[in-house]
Amino acid sequence: MNRQFSLAQLTVLNCAPPEMTYLAARAGYDFVSFRFIPLGTPGEHQNLPQDTAMLRRTKAALADTGLKMLDLELARIVSGLDPKSYVPAMEAAAELGARHVISSAWTTDRSDRNYLVDCFGQICDLAKPLGLTVELEFPSFSRLTNLQEAADVVRSANRENGGILIDTLYVHFSHVGLDELSALPRSWFHMAHLCDGPKQVPVAREDMIHVVRDARFYVGEGAIDVAAILDRMPLIPYSIELPHGERVAAYGYEEHARRCLESAKRYFEAHPTIHCEQSAEICT
Repeated sequence: MNRQFSLAQLTVLNCAPPEMTYLAARAGYDFVSFRFIPLGTPGEHQNLPQDTAMLRRTKAALADTGLKMLDLELARIVSGLDPKSYVPAMEAAAELGARHVISSAWTTDRSDRNYLVDCFGQICDLAKPLGLTVELEFPSFSRLTNLQEAADVVRSANRENGGILIDTLYVHFSHVGLDELSALPRSWFHMAHLCDGPKQVPVAREDMIHVVRDARFYVGEGAIDVAAILDRMPLIPYSIELPHGERVAAYGYEEHARRCLESAKRYFEAHPTIHCEQSAEICT
């Protein structure tokens, strides 16, 4: 079965795109997932497309390694958003071969559903001419805290290139039922975020954020039933989003990235029937 993996920016946050590309290639990844839209996180290098020299170096690194860019983050939905502000980053991503844009909602008004639907639809409309899908994620501490809320926005926006991004950690944190995943249109799944996590779901928001941004587990190391989650989706590329400050300090970015990928591959080897019930062809 030809599973494909991408190295997510959050896993090696302070790595600039060219260096991240070469690192990912040496570690054995198929794709890279860049953060070209800054979130204000300390150490970010991703000020493309304004940094044309960095963009040229990134394009050269992709050409040298044969890797492709899988997705762009993060087209946030926030109050007062002008979705057109994301166009330069989307154009740069499309130029580098990206397929998807990740989006999530960070407003604070619980009555702003129509605003979320409208903004998501506009982002989809801007991404479509560039050949990009838009994947709506539901971080458990964001405006959309569960799959039902995210699915409502995608369904109501009703855009051909709209989809849902499943992060195995958020499925666990938000107590998403497997039947909820099975009920979604398969056409909504284009990629997924892969990691493992602790059995106990943090209660305090700050504790949840700590795990999400700095203490995710290697796949197979934690308590998430990753196999059951992935088996409810078609075979799609997996972006390994697995930040872990202590392990990065101990191993360095490249070795940490390599261990992320190796643990994921070992997990799939130990669970060879993932996706087999959906199609016998991919298991032969």
